[in-house]
Amino acid sequence: MDSDQIEQQIAASDLPSLLAALAHATGDPGLVPGSLWLDPDLALQPEGGWDQEQLGRARELAVSGLRKLTAPEGGSDAPNDALVPELIDWLTGADLDDGYRRMLAEELAVTGDMRIPEPITAGDWPAANTSDHAVAVIGAGMSGILAAHRLEQAGIDCVVLDKNGDVGGTWLENTYPGCRVDVFNHVYSYSGEQRPDWPEYHSSQPVLLDYFRDCARRWGIRDRIRFDVRVDSLAWDDDACRWVIRLETSSGPEEITAGAVVSAVGQLNRPLMPDIEGVDSFAGEQFHSSAWRHDIDWQDLRVAVIGTGASALQFIPHLAEAAAHVTVFQRTPPWLIPRPVYHEPLAEGLLRLFELVPGYAHWFRLRLFWCTHEGTVGALRRDPAWDGPLDQAVSRRNEETRRLLTLYLRSEFGDRPDLLAKVVPDYPVGAKRVVLDNGIWARTLKRANVELVSGGIERVEPDGVRGSDGRLHRADVIVYGTGFRASEFLMPMRVTGRDGDDLHETWNGDARAYNGVCVPGFPNLFCIYGPNTNIVINGSIIYFAECGAHYVVECLRLLAERGVTAMDCRPDAYQCYAARMDEHNSQMAWGISPVNSWYKSPSGGVAQNWPLPLIDYWRQTRRPDPADFELIAEGPAD
Repeated sequence: MDSDQIEQQIAASDLPSLLAALAHATGDPGLVPGSLWLDPDLALQPEGGWDQEQLGRARELAVSGLRKLTAPEGGSDAPNDALVPELIDWLTGADLDDGYRRMLAEELAVTGDMRIPEPITAGDWPAANTSDHAVAVIGAGMSGILAAHRLEQAGIDCVVLDKNGDVGGTWLENTYPGCRVDVFNHVYSYSGEQRPDWPEYHSSQPVLLDYFRDCARRWGIRDRIRFDVRVDSLAWDDDACRWVIRLETSSGPEEITAGAVVSAVGQLNRPLMPDIEGVDSFAGEQFHSSAWRHDIDWQDLRVAVIGTGASALQFIPHLAEAAAHVTVFQRTPPWLIPRPVYHEPLAEGLLRLFELVPGYAHWFRLRLFWCTHEGTVGALRRDPAWDGPLDQAVSRRNEETRRLLTLYLRSEFGDRPDLLAKVVPDYPVGAKRVVLDNGIWARTLKRANVELVSGGIERVEPDGVRGSDGRLHRADVIVYGTGFRASEFLMPMRVTGRDGDDLHETWNGDARAYNGVCVPGFPNLFCIYGPNTNIVINGSIIYFAECGAHYVVECLRLLAERGVTAMDCRPDAYQCYAARMDEHNSQMAWGISPVNSWYKSPSGGVAQNWPLPLIDYWRQTRRPDPADFELIAEGPAD
């Protein structure tokens, strides 16, 4: 490359991660000098908070590294994997313990997938030989194909059951216009399956669906999946120590057995339709955003949208461009976080560097993970010393975040005081899901053919939606952007455990699970993306899925090592864990504020969110503690 090309590449790069990648690729630790040690308190700032002198030095080192890497003589014999721990320390700027460093190395995966489980060969697991399948995985979305992959790597037979005709889960089902991930897609991807050619910072639904399809294909998971099969019920057979699974198939009801069941059905897969009087009386078309009607020609139509959550803010701008008029009914405004690159493609120079520098996509991903894995979640935790009103903020840092986001809303809506009064939330930041924005929300609501109604809904009538002020808003189509029944875990399946106990009666509307995975009375039933494993603004749900899949494999390893059939979480361990989650969630903005949110169950309990640092979940899912389980050796006599 000539000098101009090198400068263009560097200008498009994230310098800290580029230097780490170059040091690894060339084997030259001099590219990450102590004088450029990153301050963890400034990690979220561009280029790690380096001053101009440091930036100049960093650019010089990057030029040197790129020249060395692309020299005709081929440079050194790198990459030097022995440098990885040192480079992780440098990139984070933190004093890490061995566990934390190991967790980050797994996320980095630059030396290969570090989460590959050792094959399970010790002892004998009777259930693996006395059931139709050793393990049945329910769901072929992001968590399900990962679980199947890990089980196969460990040498465990499994079948995957999915109600759809393809893999992808939520990314298969949600096809509304504008659908995209609101986490950087470099982080919203499996650690060991990073792709260097993501087209955007926040990829769209088709791109993500292709990613998961590709992973399933390359992992050989598709051969294990039974598509278009709906699980009607799960019943634990106490005598045989295995699960009896009743299915609804195109050929009629069917019954299979499995030694263990992994529920990978997710939290956001059952649409929530609002309880509004007169919904059935509407004369036009109406549907939930998760079942988008692509056959509708929106031109000349009047559309009513109910809801202003994450999905609605993605599809409403597209409706506004296509329809004659859009009336948006808002119950509670969301806090918006400015993200200028929300719809932007990756710079060509950055894509070129991913191709040119071995492992740079991984180091780039690690820095994104480090900067966002705790993110601003600390600003959502209550400070006991905070003496301000808790209905507005839970700490001084939370109040500062509120102030900054309010300034953003004022900058966007300042010329429309009528809209500004409607879009500024009156609850603490983080009490409900925040939404990314690049200015498109203000541009949409300011359109002449868009009206924002925030006064509530009285009822739906044949000709439209009547607001609480008595005004009828005429509509030809109603679109419900009202979210999902997130707190109803494992529904609508009926799950019956030991002694005939019903799981949903046991939970009574407040789902719990030890480590987010296990429930007493339901042996060998493991949940991935189970209760209290949802992230809020820190990291990616794929992180939790990878931790959960690892834990499931290690649970099965414990069974094999002990030569027992099943494991059942002890009630005292379960109750202690649930109390710990409740206590920590009660100190978070989402636990303190009474604002409506899908984070809560109908009783007001928080069954979704993880309230602690991500490293805590990594640590507690390394290996199951046998003391927290009853190990069951019984099985069929034959």
